[in-house]
Amino acid sequence: MAKKLNIGIVGAGRIGKVHARNLVYRIPGACLRAIVDLNEDAARGLAAELGVPGAGADFRELLTDPEIQAVLVCSSTDTHARITQEAARAGKHVFCEKPISHSLAEIDETLGVVEKAGVKLQVGFNRRFDANFRRVRRAVESGEIGEPSLIHIVSRDPAPPPIEYVKSSGGMFLDMTVHDFDMARFLIGAEIEEVFTLAGVRVDPAIGAAGDVDTAVILLKFCNGVIGTIDNSRRASYGYDQRVEILGSKGSIATMNNYPNQAVISDGQSVRRDLPLNFFMDRYTESFVAEVADFMEAVLMDRPVPVGGADGRISVAMAMAAAKSHLEGRPINLVTGDYFPNFLSADC
Repeated sequence: MAKKLNIGIVGAGRIGKVHARNLVYRIPGACLRAIVDLNEDAARGLAAELGVPGAGADFRELLTDPEIQAVLVCSSTDTHARITQEAARAGKHVFCEKPISHSLAEIDETLGVVEKAGVKLQVGFNRRFDANFRRVRRAVESGEIGEPSLIHIVSRDPAPPPIEYVKSSGGMFLDMTVHDFDMARFLIGAEIEEVFTLAGVRVDPAIGAAGDVDTAVILLKFCNGVIGTIDNSRRASYGYDQRVEILGSKGSIATMNNYPNQAVISDGQSVRRDLPLNFFMDRYTESFVAEVADFMEAVLMDRPVPVGGADGRISVAMAMAAAKSHLEGRPINLVTGDYFPNFLSADC
């Protein structure tokens, strides 16, 4: 990529650090000019580490800099929509970590502002950029496994998050399963017509006391007839469990977990290997690089972004439908308007 893109980052927390380091060390053409965070010391410390010239506490500093062309929004979820809107009005292209908001009305407002401003908005669903899942998508798209009939997604965290995080996350469906909803749509290449959720508290009673669940199976009915399941748990004692299988008319394709090495030990008692990678930051290292590189290419080459605002909205709506299904004990139809009228494309 010969052209350069001047970028500012809002948020110097965990994911902000990942993107900042990738921009400086791993993505050609990226020019990280400034980092801001409400915790100004965190912003200045990260900027000093990476040799970034600008740092501060107010994200508007990025928006008034005429040299900055794009902004990465990596701040707390409750600020995503406001910062995205202000960045768009300032003429900056935006990469926003998921979700844009926990409110569909606020998402719609944000998408309207972005469209009016004529800038690009990409939502941070990084799993689409994982090499394993991209291979699955190619197998479906090319017809390599024929017409898909079933998809099964396994997504289990190694351990539950802190209770304080649970209380502010919006719930497991919005915080965790939202990635799997996006993956289901991406891998099959079709919209989802109906969801039905079975969920409970099987890991930590404190999660239930906080009003959330930690274990779920969600059934999906796609508009093209494919049937899907998403299998979630906040605890997999053996590591970060991320698998997919799709069954088609000509065969199937499946991805297994990623491991720190390929060594297999065989002896008289067992055949075994080391545990899978234990954290999403390790499992999806390369996808975090690829998603921002693709965003930059879309901006510099004036191409559509690979994951747009509508994708972000649909996944949030599905998460809300899954929660409603759990509470009411019934399937939620997304097409008839029983919960989210007119948000799906007409191909249903």
